[in-house]
Amino acid sequence: MSERLQPGDVAPAFTLPDADGNEVSLSDHQGRKVIVYFYPAALTPGCTKQACDFTDNLDLLAGAGYDVIGISPDSPEKLGRFRDKESLKVTLLADPEKTALDAYGAFGEKKNYGKTYLGVIRSTIVVDEQGKVEHAFYNVRATGHVAKIIKDLGI
Repeated sequence: MSERLQPGDVAPAFTLPDADGNEVSLSDHQGRKVIVYFYPAALTPGCTKQACDFTDNLDLLAGAGYDVIGISPDSPEKLGRFRDKESLKVTLLADPEKTALDAYGAFGEKKNYGKTYLGVIRSTIVVDEQGKVEHAFYNVRATGHVAKIIKDLGI
């Protein structure tokens, strides 16, 4: 389990396949602000709600200079089905090895109904144009989170 990121930290670099198998790197977005959000699993109710919320607000976020990237441990094929089924417009990246999840502190111990296990910690990291962490939100809720980010960012 890795440390959680703090504002001012350099955002860890990553290169991961998207839903079509194309490699996408954080550095591809240099000079733009990037909202990187981590979610447990495509095609599940909470993750679908969150992805749809980001898609519904993508024009507003893009207009304010933000790109949005969603990362989960799913395969590119599953992400493709998720994108197509829900008409998602956000970039979805596959991290089955959990390298970015670990680097961003978004994978670790969770508790549910008294049981402790390892899993994806729903998290959102806002990276500035220079590649530094501007905001780091951990243990966020799927519902209402996008509205909160928009409010916190003053958009």
